[in-house]
Amino acid sequence: MAVDGKWNLVIKTPMGEQTGVLTLKQEGDTLTGDMAGPSGAAPIENGRVEGDTLKWDAKVTSPMPITLSFEGKEEGGNLNGSVQLGAFGASTFTGAAV
Repeated sequence: MAVDGKWNLVIKTPMGEQTGVLTLKQEGDTLTGDMAGPSGAAPIENGRVEGDTLKWDAKVTSPMPITLSFEGKEEGGNLNGSVQLGAFGASTFTGAAV
């Protein structure tokens, strides 16, 4: 699985699609990096790789404080998965390698 690098991220939310750049670095089963978008940047927290599944959290503060919890897979040069939007339920995200 080749996840190191930058990804153009699209998160579907109740407020429409939110876009940004996700930077990932995998070392063994640890995943680090950050997410950056129009509202600022947030470091990845609790990043891990479990088999072929990537999991991480990001605490964003704008437009409101919320913890986003991601779970996805890299397939064919793209990331796809689900994201828990705090109290706003679950949705999906995609990422294309930059």
